[in-house]
Amino acid sequence: MICTEPACAKLNLALDILGKRPDGYHEMRMVMQSIDLADHVTVSTCPGKEIVVTTDLPYLPKGDGNIAAKAALWFFSSVGMEPEGLAIDIQKNVPVCAGMAGGSSDGAAVLRVLRRLYMPDMTEEQLEEIGALVGSDVPYCVRGGTVLAEGRGERLTDLPPLPPCWLVVCKPSCSVSTPELFAQVRLKKLRCHPDTAGMMNALERQDLEGIARRLYNVFEDVLPRRYAEVFVIKNELLELGAMAASMTGSGPTVFGIFQDQETAAQAAGALSKQYAAYLCRPCGAAGI
Repeated sequence: MICTEPACAKLNLALDILGKRPDGYHEMRMVMQSIDLADHVTVSTCPGKEIVVTTDLPYLPKGDGNIAAKAALWFFSSVGMEPEGLAIDIQKNVPVCAGMAGGSSDGAAVLRVLRRLYMPDMTEEQLEEIGALVGSDVPYCVRGGTVLAEGRGERLTDLPPLPPCWLVVCKPSCSVSTPELFAQVRLKKLRCHPDTAGMMNALERQDLEGIARRLYNVFEDVLPRRYAEVFVIKNELLELGAMAASMTGSGPTVFGIFQDQETAAQAAGALSKQYAAYLCRPCGAAGI
């Protein structure tokens, strides 16, 4: 049996940190959005019990260190099954270490495939609960679409979809350490917080301008100076016609919202001369 599943990248329309949790994680409040930039994950059943991961990027882990294999092991453990032999092949299109949940989305794609193969009656909520064992972003990536994510990312509330628009996503050459960035957070010193309630209201009204005005990521306030390129790209996106621009996740990827395709395509072309730049659209659950 062979199944292929898209693994869509995510953007943070809003990202807020509310406090430190007793379990050591941070309490988050985020508005997440899937986009049509996606990896392609192919899962094949095979004899034995070994789970092997291959990718088109030779430096990514091929065994249990890959989140796709970890997702498979958690799935089998959670449903009380002995691990089955699997060959998981990942064709990467989403940048690595980019704040776009590329690895988490790969793991979520594996979970969706395994549910289809072994537990077709499993509910979305049950699959998301398994995803939470794999990683903080995985429950959202199982669901996809436009979602309010709270807790450490496991409490999900569906929101109205992002109105039709174009997105230019741009990743500089640097990578940001997420643990390092969380270590920089001093909640009392955060200057601003996103208007998450206003963002949700703007989504309800399908007010793209209102959504754009409320793009905000508190991680931008604690970025070390060596990541100044993030702000250079933000300014370039605005100069190229973006309604607004923001960093996604823990960075360093920056995205801009555009009303029309032509302006967005021109911006992506201009940025691609120096960076990895992508012209994207928002998408719904699981890439639909």
